[in-house]
Parts: sequence; C-alpha cells; structure tokens
Amino acid sequence: MRKYGRVDRSVRSRASCRPRLYCWLVLAVAVVSQNADDPLSGLYVGERPVPDVPDGWTTVSVRAATLNHHDLFSLRGVGLPADRLPMILGCDAAGVSADGEEVIVHAVIGDPATGNGDETLDPRRSLLSERYPGTLAETVAVPRRNLVPKPAALSFEEAACLPTAWLTAYRMVVRRAGLPAAGGGTLLVQGAGGGVSTAAIILGKAAGHTVLVTSRDATKRERAIKIGADEAFEPGVRLPVKVDAVIETVGTATWEHSMRALRPGGRIVCSGATSGANPPADLNRLFFLQLSVIGSTMGTRDELAELAAFADRVGVRPIVDDVRPLADARASFAKLAHGKVFGKLVLTV
Repeated sequence: MRKYGRVDRSVRSRASCRPRLYCWLVLAVAVVSQNADDPLSGLYVGERPVPDVPDGWTTVSVRAATLNHHDLFSLRGVGLPADRLPMILGCDAAGVSADGEEVIVHAVIGDPATGNGDETLDPRRSLLSERYPGTLAETVAVPRRNLVPKPAALSFEEAACLPTAWLTAYRMVVRRAGLPAAGGGTLLVQGAGGGVSTAAIILGKAAGHTVLVTSRDATKRERAIKIGADEAFEPGVRLPVKVDAVIETVGTATWEHSMRALRPGGRIVCSGATSGANPPADLNRLFFLQLSVIGSTMGTRDELAELAAFADRVGVRPIVDDVRPLADARASFAKLAHGKVFGKLVLTV
C-alpha cells in the first residue's frame, strides 16, 4: 500500500478518495465505464483507495485472485448499476488475514438468518464487486464470518479458484443434482472449458460418478478426458446413455440437448446462461418424463469450508489455465472475453 498526505489534492482527486488525513492506495482492477460490445474499454488497472472496513469486517492481504464471467458481465453493464462505478472487480481470493492467518474469501455478502440459515437465500444478498469493492486488489475488506481457513496443502493460486466456480460446481454436483451420495450416478456437463464445468468434471469423478461432457472444441474434449471425464462429445449428439443429471451453465445453445439427455425423473441443475437466458421450453417432455429444473447459485460459507476440506482430503486440485501478476490483468480479461480458457485465470499479488 502507498499513502499520501492531505496536501496532495491532485492525487486525492485522481483516486476519488474522500478527504481525510491520509489516504492509502492499493493496486486494483476496476470497472470505470460499461460497454456491452467492448467490455474491456471500461477496464482500469491502477491505484484505488483502500476499501472502508465496517464494524464486523476485516481486511485480507490478497495473494491470489481469479477471474469469472461475472467480471465480464459487470464490464458489459449486466448486474452492476452504473451509479456504483467505479467498482473494484473480483469475487475470488485467497490471502492473509489481518490476524496473520492464511484464508479463503467467501464472496457472498448476506445474512444466514434472513435466508433461513443460507446466506444465498437472503433477498438482499450480493457478491463482492456488486455493492462492495471486490477481490482484484492488493487488499480486500470482507465480513469476518466470510473467512475460511486455507488448507496448507493448497497453494494460494489453487485456493483462490474455490470461492465462485468451484463452490458453484460443488453445490450443483453434491447438493442439488440428486446423485447418490455413495457414487454411481451419471452426470452430463455441458461445455468443457469454463471454471464451473472443469470443476464439475473433477468433483463428479471424485464423488464416484460417471461423467460425460460436451464441447465444440476438440482440444477441450481431449483435455476434459485427461482431467477425469469418461467420455466427451460434440454438442447436441445422441449420448450412449440417459443421464441422471445435467450441469447446465451454457443456456440457450445447449438446453434442448440437456432436456433430451435426461432419464425419466432426471434433473437439470442450472447456474448460468452464457449463451442466452431464454431457451426453448419443451414442456411436454418436462411433465411427461417428470423432469426437474433446479436453480443453483454459488454456495454458503460452510459449503466453501466443506469444499476446501474435501479438496484437501481427496487430493483434487483446480485446473489453472494461466497465472499473471495483478498488473497484467488486461491480458487475462482479453483471454476470458475471447473464450480461450480451460480452467481458471489467476492473478497474483
């Protein structure tokens, strides 16, 4: 962190810092304007004020953070109102707490009591980088309850992959898909390259299930097999078996195939719609085969702790596609925007 005194009015103005005796600055990645067609035009990499620390909150010195499509949506103007700009981006991080502990940051800001014990059901919940500055910075402020101990066996880069994509996949596969707890289920993962998809493949195999995957990209299909998928197919092809559950993050482009892939009584678990959010509705198939469509969003702080312990116990690790310094964030965002990713993009401090 860097500080400057009250007399340096030009620097204070440039950093949008409220007047006070000293203002501390951190290197951060922020959205300063939004453009649906050219999202990277509003990306800023530079100094920002250290976030405020409300009562019950603390700070984490970030060691590693990862990118998500949520960050691109914010740059495009989806889910983040323009009146909240500039906003530091990022949901995922691992680092060192103010108490000197190695921790993972849980990104959901919500009240478990309001959500009947589940902060993701709090109607006023948000994620870091929506109402509060995010994790793509040297320092992030979070509620104390949002800190999860980092297992020593996980690197900061690996641990930083867990809070969004891996937690989302963990809840989908373990909690929401209705698969047998002892393993033996059949799971289809639509799309082989993204963070949630790769996590679902690895977690599904670690839980003892047969995992099928689709991708338009032959190289990604090959890599999916290498990380644990049993078979990989082009999108839309007839599968050799009907599956118990589908992990759906693509949306319109794969929805019809997801419906046709299910056995009677099967379920689609949906946590995203990167290709569009208005898929065709085959209601005849839905009711006649008694299919279920289950929504799933992120996961709780306790589920993140379970996931970290599970990864430590069984030895599974996130797939890291690329690691760059925080200052080189623009290159990582360009890679994410172009879809040339298999696994997670990590930024280190």
